[in-house]
Amino acid sequence: MPLSPVMAKIVLHWGEMGARWGVNRSVAQIHALLWLHGRPMPADEIADTLGIARSNVSNSIEELQTYRLVSLIHMIGDRRNFYEAKGDPWDVVENIVEERKKREIDPTLEVLRAARDLAAEDPTTPPDVRRRVNEMLSFVERLMGWYDQMKRVPRPTLQRLIKLGSGVARLVAK
Repeated sequence: MPLSPVMAKIVLHWGEMGARWGVNRSVAQIHALLWLHGRPMPADEIADTLGIARSNVSNSIEELQTYRLVSLIHMIGDRRNFYEAKGDPWDVVENIVEERKKREIDPTLEVLRAARDLAAEDPTTPPDVRRRVNEMLSFVERLMGWYDQMKRVPRPTLQRLIKLGSGVARLVAK
């Protein structure tokens, strides 16, 4: 399947952005391709379209499945595995944020909590270091508490909140 100029531009950009975010370029490009294509694609067609090795496609698909961004689909009369990307931008962003939280924020919270506990027992830890660790831990915990609350907000309400933008500050300031 040849890519249109628009598709090629987005696929290449997705790959560049993925690399900047610590995601393999091929993983991001495959996600972009499947998302833009809008229909399930078999791995061999993905490999041919992007000009990458079939093994790279398989590994990349596995990673996309762990992010819950791509699903395995079976087609009647075709023994190949087909893959389909989530189409709803809200679902895509929610999954990416949740996975990044699990991989980056949660381990950081564990380290900060362990450091706080260790600093409380260690008389050689300078008081300003203890204070900084506690401040950072408190900040990240508050931020994650807010995040957990926002996950429970119904999507239409969240969409209205986002549309309000900085107007939310005016509501809170009153």
